[in-house]
Amino acid sequence: MNGETVMDRCTICGEREPIYTRAYSGESLCRRCFVRSIMRKVRATISKYGMFKHDDRIAVAVSGGKDSTALLHVMAEIERRFPKSTLVAVTVDEGIKGYRDEALSIALENSKLLGVEHITVSFKELYGYTLDEIVEMSSGTQLTPCAICGVLRRRALNVAARIAKAEKIATAHNLDDEVQTVILNIMHGDPFRIARVKPVLEPATAGFVRRVKPFCEVPEREVALYAYIKGIKFQDLPCPYAETALRNEIRNMLNRLEERHPGIKYAIFRSAERMRPYLEKALSELKMRRCVICGEPSVGEICQPCQILRDLKILE
Repeated sequence: MNGETVMDRCTICGEREPIYTRAYSGESLCRRCFVRSIMRKVRATISKYGMFKHDDRIAVAVSGGKDSTALLHVMAEIERRFPKSTLVAVTVDEGIKGYRDEALSIALENSKLLGVEHITVSFKELYGYTLDEIVEMSSGTQLTPCAICGVLRRRALNVAARIAKAEKIATAHNLDDEVQTVILNIMHGDPFRIARVKPVLEPATAGFVRRVKPFCEVPEREVALYAYIKGIKFQDLPCPYAETALRNEIRNMLNRLEERHPGIKYAIFRSAERMRPYLEKALSELKMRRCVICGEPSVGEICQPCQILRDLKILE
């Protein structure tokens, strides 16, 4: 070993110098083994939850950020082994001045690079207003920009997936996103929503496209490192509305806890997994219906997007 210690070499191959250490597992990985480990983890997650069939048409939600762009590249590599499956990238243009234009360009550029069809839908087309305009209308209300965007964006992605004639929507929610959502639901006094924060969200009724999360067991920092190592071009400019979200505070809190107690994010994720069957049983009588305004699938008489638009006087 020429005087080198075990830690001077990759835990997996024992040959190359490590570039990343996983505190939660004790592994020190070289560049090549790290990239391979991410691919193995994603493939294992897809298999574990039965996310795809060999002939699926899959819509990958691509915003242009690191997570979604990395997911598009990972899915393109996996899809090469399944020639009967098809990928299509779908992007939502919320209408955020000085931010979304660059992201749209990057999403399109990556799609072309990988030979993947790209479809874009916009808030302006679907709702008549951009997010910037809707946020201005919401001034003085308790609605935050992120709350508004989250609800309207989910609807837009579902519409985009239907336009793409996809059987599945693959979103880039990573481990951090999933754990943050669990904590947020508890803080908002709605723990039963944890039942719907899961790797595969079954379509509750016709009109919903099944959502899957291949990155749900990959930490955010590992997704970012994967993108950097692979030289993937992505937008690193943060959304101008992100600082208004409670999620941002939860993210910082969980990162501090993870640094002091490696593996705590995985522990919370596993806890939610164990609780979910009991929460689903409690919600088993929930029936889906069609929104009386727009006709989209809804839990209540009026769907969340239409309720927000009505509250803002955009809909009568």
